[in-house]
Amino acid sequence: MSLNIEILDSCDSTNAVLASRPDAQHGTVVATRSQTAGRGQRGNSWEAEPGKNLTFSLLLRPQGFPAARQFELSMLVALGVADVLNSLFARLGFRDLEARIKWPNDIYVGHKKIVGILIENQLSGAGIDRTIVGIGVNVNQTRFLSDAPNPTSVALLTGRTLALEPLLGEMADVIMTYVDQYLAAPVPEALRQTYIQCSYPGYGLQATYAEPDGEPFDAIIMDVSPDGRLTLSNGRSYYFKEIALVLPEKNQG
Repeated sequence: MSLNIEILDSCDSTNAVLASRPDAQHGTVVATRSQTAGRGQRGNSWEAEPGKNLTFSLLLRPQGFPAARQFELSMLVALGVADVLNSLFARLGFRDLEARIKWPNDIYVGHKKIVGILIENQLSGAGIDRTIVGIGVNVNQTRFLSDAPNPTSVALLTGRTLALEPLLGEMADVIMTYVDQYLAAPVPEALRQTYIQCSYPGYGLQATYAEPDGEPFDAIIMDVSPDGRLTLSNGRSYYFKEIALVLPEKNQG
């Protein structure tokens, strides 16, 4: 595995830059100091103050990995990002801080969002030809101006300002290691268990969910399928956008 990291001064979207390069190789990383049209899940924009955060995309070529199991790639990416953040918090002496995965792949610390991940797969038949992983990490930004309800950053959580390029290299390297090791010897059940154990708000803990136009209810994550379907302790299973997490009210304003 080798990484090819390119850092741009500015671009509209690092995912779009990689998408325009059909011959880009496995492990290609495009990062930018200023992203003018970053995208998040559900068609939302991603706020990132220029020069303060990590905004980058990583290209994977999973060699025909089954499209029906594409969420396994999402799990690997999210686990890699959470692993890097938890190692960082430990190095900085903040062992009480813990990065967790809010299904499907946002990264939270407590009830606040620190990372957004957008994954776009290009299929070839029943397999995945290439995957573009877009990642935004709030690092040194301390003021957020968008209407996003609950952003946080490494700087807000720790009071520390970090050099961005070393963190970029570490995060890309760890993600690629997770992905390459899994592609060489996939163990879906172990991956699923690790993902559930790392899920927000904590392994075996209740969170509040709501179906569209439905009343909120408390439930525990019981299972996640290879295609991303979430099964809760109410006995029902949901695909992305069929259910939403309801954050504690004090974290929504």
